[in-house]
Amino acid sequence: MGPQLQNSAPEKVPAGRNATAEKLLDAASELMIQRSSIEISLSDIAQKSGANAALVKYHFGNKDGLLLALLARDAATEVANLDYLLAQPLAPTAKLKLHISGIIRAYHRFPYMNRLIHYLLHESSAEAADEVSKFFVAPLLDFHRRLIEEGVAKGEFRAVDPVLFYTSLIGACDHLFFGRHAMSRAIGVGPVTDDVCRQYIAHMEALICGGILKRANGE
Repeated sequence: MGPQLQNSAPEKVPAGRNATAEKLLDAASELMIQRSSIEISLSDIAQKSGANAALVKYHFGNKDGLLLALLARDAATEVANLDYLLAQPLAPTAKLKLHISGIIRAYHRFPYMNRLIHYLLHESSAEAADEVSKFFVAPLLDFHRRLIEEGVAKGEFRAVDPVLFYTSLIGACDHLFFGRHAMSRAIGVGPVTDDVCRQYIAHMEALICGGILKRANGE
């Protein structure tokens, strides 16, 4: 069973939150990492944070408002770095590798991120879906489009669909963590350690660059 749906639309949370609000967000994040699931209750969050569950409504409107604020907080650094990375005097291939590394490390730090995105896009309110599209999906898609255009213009990349590229990279990041539990049961692989994360970054760089970079014959 998925997370319980909320009847009221989550309220948009102001950027400047107080210490109690941050404790609630930290508690939700830690619980989802510990459980490898986004199925957490208000009472779970309250117990973990040491705050009253009623404060969730006070600070965020409802649980979906808290989850939306958590995703916005977790994604903020990576999204804010997109324009900065694109503006750097680097080759498109170097920018692509830095982006792959940054995305994978973000998922390593917040392994629940993509499940939270799916929930807020498809199982919460229309308002929540609009917010997620605005602060996460749209900036990433636009960055991928602009980076691919730059790489094509400079003769480094083949022309590829940015939507398919987004699907490949973001889906691969999520599955490293979400699919790890299934693989653990099947073949006994261990958790995603820092070393596994580094190996996966190298693997995804080789995989994606192998598919997008132009070959010597121009293909």
